[in-house]
Amino acid sequence: MNAALKIFLSMSFSGSLLILALLLGKRFLKDKISRQWQYYIWLIVLLRLLLPFGPEVSLMGKAYQAVDQAISQTVPLPPQQNAPGYNLAPAVGAEQHNEPVNSPADDITTAHQFQDIGVLLINHIWLVWLVAALGFLIRKITIYQGFVRYIKAGLTPVSDIQRLNELSIVAEQLGIKKPIELCVNPLVSSPLLIGFFHPCVVLPSADIPEKDFRYIVLHELTHYKRRDMFYKWLVQITVCLHWFNPLVHLMSREITKACEFSCDEAVLAKMGSSNAQDYGKTLLDAMVAVGRYKENLGAVTLSENKELLKERLGAIMKFKKKSKAIQLLTGMLTLCIVFSAAFVGIYPTAAAADVPNSINTEKSVPPLFDNSQTADNSSEMETLDFKGTSYYLVYNEAQLRAIGTGKYGMNLNYMQQADISLSAGDWVPIGTWDDPFTGTYNGNGFEITGLTMTDPDAKIIGLFGVAKNAHIYNITLRDYDIASAGKNAANKSVGAVLAIGQGSRSYDNFVYPKEAAVSIEDNSSEIERYYKADSLPLFEITFSRLDENAQRTWLEKLYAESDFAFFSVAVRGLDSNSPLLADFAEKAYTDEEMAFFSTLTDCMDEAELELWLGRALEDGNWAFQSMLYNKLNRGEEFDELKEKQEKEWAEAQAAEYRAAGVTMNGKDYYYRGQLVNIFLDIRPNQSVYTLNMNPKGTVNIKIVRNINNKITGVAYMTEAEVTELLEDMDDDDDDWQETAGGRIWHPQVLPVNLETMANGEIVWLGEYTLSDGDRIWYDVSAETGNGLQVGFVKPGDTHLNTIYYSVKNLRQEDETLECTASFTVKPPVKPGTYKLFLRATDGVLGNVTGSISIGFAAKAS
Repeated sequence: MNAALKIFLSMSFSGSLLILALLLGKRFLKDKISRQWQYYIWLIVLLRLLLPFGPEVSLMGKAYQAVDQAISQTVPLPPQQNAPGYNLAPAVGAEQHNEPVNSPADDITTAHQFQDIGVLLINHIWLVWLVAALGFLIRKITIYQGFVRYIKAGLTPVSDIQRLNELSIVAEQLGIKKPIELCVNPLVSSPLLIGFFHPCVVLPSADIPEKDFRYIVLHELTHYKRRDMFYKWLVQITVCLHWFNPLVHLMSREITKACEFSCDEAVLAKMGSSNAQDYGKTLLDAMVAVGRYKENLGAVTLSENKELLKERLGAIMKFKKKSKAIQLLTGMLTLCIVFSAAFVGIYPTAAAADVPNSINTEKSVPPLFDNSQTADNSSEMETLDFKGTSYYLVYNEAQLRAIGTGKYGMNLNYMQQADISLSAGDWVPIGTWDDPFTGTYNGNGFEITGLTMTDPDAKIIGLFGVAKNAHIYNITLRDYDIASAGKNAANKSVGAVLAIGQGSRSYDNFVYPKEAAVSIEDNSSEIERYYKADSLPLFEITFSRLDENAQRTWLEKLYAESDFAFFSVAVRGLDSNSPLLADFAEKAYTDEEMAFFSTLTDCMDEAELELWLGRALEDGNWAFQSMLYNKLNRGEEFDELKEKQEKEWAEAQAAEYRAAGVTMNGKDYYYRGQLVNIFLDIRPNQSVYTLNMNPKGTVNIKIVRNINNKITGVAYMTEAEVTELLEDMDDDDDDWQETAGGRIWHPQVLPVNLETMANGEIVWLGEYTLSDGDRIWYDVSAETGNGLQVGFVKPGDTHLNTIYYSVKNLRQEDETLECTASFTVKPPVKPGTYKLFLRATDGVLGNVTGSISIGFAAKAS
């Protein structure tokens, strides 16, 4: 259970004892001692319920420690907190058992699963308490605010100067310097006081006799002088926190009653006992004039109900000053209650550290017997018998090695009682296939140091070998060396604490392997084996142990083979100051390999990233600029830069077209004053393809560019070129299954069917490896919307900075918006992995359909 909740429950229980004591004492002392004492004595109980402080030695502390001790001894196995089946070895840290052998779950496993659920609920029950407490508090505050708003809505300030003067006189007599408001609200059932910092006395009627008015005002201002409203809210907060404790709710009602009794007593002490009868008559008159609105918990009223009124009248008539003997008794009772509150105390925070078998990584259970066995290395074990169960106590290496031999069977319960340092001899795992360990072993947080296994033919490697339905927990294994064991074994099972568990539970164990020098040859052979086995974690660990030359060889191999996954884990294994980081970053940047460069930047500091960003800005490399801005958490800055650059590019493109005689008006192109029907602009490398069609146009033109991508002129398209272009658009996939050039294409057809695309939305359609000679065919249209683009980018270029094999079209009036074109992959575009995308470039698109085909080239057989 949460330690804070334990302390809080002990506070509630301690307070309950005091509540019972005061309620019992009230039956005998109610009329004998001061009512004001009966009111304020509850503050001690409130403090006990709210303040988590107490002496180190107390009744509650001893009681809770005894309960915890009994529970921990009754259930020697701590609840599981980590799921079995996840083995962290050989990495340093907490180890859970990895069970390589499948076996059916048995009753004990099922039972502990239910136990785990129960522990989980207990550990989080404080959330239920907290949510309920907040709910009650919010409800009370909301009700009070509603009550105050309702009262204030019907308030009418009293303007009678005589009444206001009387109010001021009484306030001055009580030493109240803050101005007091006086109002009337016919809906209240009796006079009351509202306002914490701006007090207001509310009367049900202005027509009150002068004497009654004085008594009423004196009563209400006495409440204000004593800060009874703050006292009431302190009680309400306590009730919300201890909502589950019925005695606290009973205490709240008792304090409310005591508040009025003590106020009556304070008023009579001020006026004298001779006025008791007149004061009692004022209470009766207040009960007669009952309004329609029931007062709220946050207000302080003159009268509440007939039962309380009867008791108050009796107390008023019996009022007389207490004798010195009663005052002395009152003082003694106060001291007794204060000492009782301290004696009862709370659950001490240090108690958790003293409980045996506590689940933590410290040495939580002190040795149960003398540790002399640690020195003599005797194999004889002492036992601890508790409630019919025997626990064998392990102090030294001889006793640890004796488990499973002679009278110390595999089915017994063992508990470690001291740190154990093992000798250099090879360790023999506890438990075999023929004789598995079936008992329990509690390491108790003590250490086992120096476990060593070197047998190259060993198939079962670990402190415990084979266990069945066993519980092995709370072990700290330090400086163990099992790396060289089992090198020749084809199928070995390795676990620092437990190698093979059949329905066993191995948890709360911590393992720290010995740092050992490993030969370069061993590492080289191991890493090759891990690479072939696709074992990323073991590859990463072994890569970090290679020398720089071996690391460079592997990085070059992984880079050349585009093996991004292994390259990433290898980079994580480099030292932060390794020159390989800079070398391969330069290589990836030059080759425009975004993915590889990105993983290298994860190892760079901010200064290095800034240097690379400066270079990308100087080179105008938008893809790398985007990635580096994101790495520096300055993506918005890049977006602004990109928007500015795209505007400049668009203006430069329009200026370039104008220089060639082509003008643009929105989506329409004009050449020599004529509206263009077909506008075609293909870059020399065919990486960008601009096609615009307007049925209302009268001329067909194409942009002529040189090898440097500069426009050299504009040419009218011949009828043959127009026919070829239109026929290419109508070709289907079967037309490019074979060609006379001795190549055959195997098309992969990607259907496109999107109901809608938001303005500017990019839809990614996967990654594809393109090679020289591959063909790409676009046939995508949108039923509604104005702009559509399709193309490829390099992985990691999420902002579409450098686009390849792209078609971008704008809708013409009364025409379908479509992107239809074909490309052949060839230099200068480099073969590699590219991401396919669709983008809505101008407004929302609706019903985007069609297909994209990628024909992977191969030689015809």
